[in-house]
Amino acid sequence: MTVNTLAQTELDLEVLLAHKETLADGVVRLTLRHPGGELLPPWSPGAHLDLVLAPGLVRQYSLCGDPGDRASLQVAVLRENDGRGGSAFVHDRLRAGDRVRIRGPRNHFPLVNSDRYLFIAGGIGITPVVPMIAAAESAGADWRLAYGGRARSSMAFHAELAGRYGDRVSVLPQDETGLLDLDALLATVDEQTAVYCCGPERLLTDMEERCAELAVDLYVERFSPKESTGARTNFQVELARSGRTLTVPADRSILEVAEDAGIPVLSSCQEGTCGTCETPVLDGIPDHRDSVLTAEEQAANDTMMICVSRACGRRLVLDL
Repeated sequence: MTVNTLAQTELDLEVLLAHKETLADGVVRLTLRHPGGELLPPWSPGAHLDLVLAPGLVRQYSLCGDPGDRASLQVAVLRENDGRGGSAFVHDRLRAGDRVRIRGPRNHFPLVNSDRYLFIAGGIGITPVVPMIAAAESAGADWRLAYGGRARSSMAFHAELAGRYGDRVSVLPQDETGLLDLDALLATVDEQTAVYCCGPERLLTDMEERCAELAVDLYVERFSPKESTGARTNFQVELARSGRTLTVPADRSILEVAEDAGIPVLSSCQEGTCGTCETPVLDGIPDHRDSVLTAEEQAANDTMMICVSRACGRRLVLDL
């Protein structure tokens, strides 16, 4: 399979929040436009944006609009009552007419070219899937969607998707049908099917286990980091472009140490889920602890997320 490689131009600019609307219980959609009416960069299904909400408050949200619409960018945000403040800021403080700084788009969840897809979404995990479905439909691919959530009232886009695509879409609220029956959904999947899943960690973990047993291609995107269980030790990191060698203690990340040394590094989530701090590895073997890179990308050991990943040995050389 080959990846959809539509070029994406990363931006860092202030945009206008043109429209804010409620899509479902606890979910709002933001429509962002260039304040001067200029075209915004292209993006491909699966991409996300950073919203710079306040100093130290940067969050990532999947783009859920139409990639062909260069006049606007859209994201949908679920209020996380136990979150770290980003979604509460969006829901309670952002208003139409406000200016918001954005970075991106970036895509670590690209849609591969395939004749057949199975999309499985849980809750707000539907957001990156919406433009993927439109792309699959436009390409004439065979696809189906299983969309689960707590209740219909909390499931953004469910009526729109079912109305547009008919019986290709299965809306499966937990209070009506129970948890998604993954075994039944995967029963007819074969090696020609690309399986995409986005949603809560429990759903992703269950899907990874089942798809590994079936030897089918699974693509996932995480909104929360994988649990890290590896030992943490001290190591040295040589920054090739800066000409510096730094010691990374067991209780600190490469990112933190580099920032303290005055090395400019873009970062965002600091959890290994967004890909903002991705850094080329010139020498040494990284201890990958991110939730972004695929198994093949991690095995190549030529890039790493320095907010969470560490070194397998005593030394790394990075292109910083």
